Amino acid sequence: MSGINLTIGITGKAPVVRLNSGYDMPVVGLGTYSLHNATCVDAVCSAIQSGYRMIDTASFYGNEHEVGEGIRKSGVPRTEIFVSTKLYPNQYDNAARAINESVEKLGIGYIDMMLLHHPASNDVIAYKAIEEAIQDGKVRSAGISCYYICETNAFLPKVSIKPSLIQNEIHPYYQDSDVVKHIQSLGVVVQSWYPLGGRGYIDRLLNNEVLCKIAASHKKSPAQVILRWDLQKGVAVIPGSSNAEHIRENISIFDFELTDEEMEKIAVLNKNEKHDWY
Repeated sequence: MSGINLTIGITGKAPVVRLNSGYDMPVVGLGTYSLHNATCVDAVCSAIQSGYRMIDTASFYGNEHEVGEGIRKSGVPRTEIFVSTKLYPNQYDNAARAINESVEKLGIGYIDMMLLHHPASNDVIAYKAIEEAIQDGKVRSAGISCYYICETNAFLPKVSIKPSLIQNEIHPYYQDSDVVKHIQSLGVVVQSWYPLGGRGYIDRLLNNEVLCKIAASHKKSPAQVILRWDLQKGVAVIPGSSNAEHIRENISIFDFELTDEEMEKIAVLNKNEKHDWY
C-alpha cells in the first residue's frame, strides 16, 4: 500500500483504509496513552461525537475500561467504531488470558485490532494467541508496534496471519521514510504514534518556522499540517488529546491539501530524532 485515498470511504469525518484483513480502519483516530479516569471517558465520548470512529488504547495504559465506557456513552453504535488495543511484553507468556481480559475490560464485544506493543523474545507465541483469537471471533485484525525493517522481516515468516498494521513513531523530526516504504510495500498499513512529536517535544515541533508558515498559508494549525502530511504519505495517525477543541482540530484535515513543494519542505525537516526508546 503506497497511499491512503482521502476522498472516498468516509466513516464519520475520516476516510478509511482497507486493511489486508478485509476490514476498514479510519485513517485518523484518538490515541489514549495519557488519558485516565473520567478524563478518558469524556475524551473518548467527545472524540466520537466529533466524528472519530477509531480509538487506540493498550493494556499498558490502564484505561481499557474507561475507553469502553466512553464508547458506550457516545451513543454511536459499536459497529461503527474501530477499537485497537495492545498486549505488553509482560503478557506475552499468557497472551490468551490477556486478550480475554482486554475483551472484558473494554466491554464492547470484540476487538477490531490487537497489536503486540513491541518486540520481545516471546512475541511470536503471543501473536499466535492473537491469531487464535481471530479464529474465535474475539479479535478481527492483528498488528504489531515498534517493528522496523529487520524486526519485521524476521517476524513475518514465523506467523500465519500477516499483520494488518504496524504502529511506529513517525513525525517530521523522525520520518523513518525507508521503514515506512518497506512496510507499505508488504501490503501492511503504517500508523504513527507520536505524530506530533510526543511527550516533551510537541511545543518545539508545533513552533517550527517552516510548519508555521505552511499552516498560515492554509489557515490551519501546525498540528493540522503535520497530520495532513502523514496522511499524504499514506500514514494513518492517532494523535492524543483530552482537549475537546484540539480533538476536533485534529480530525479537521480533509478540506485542504499540501502541495508537492510543501511536502518537500517538510521532508527536509527530518533530523532522525527519535523521541522514545522503542
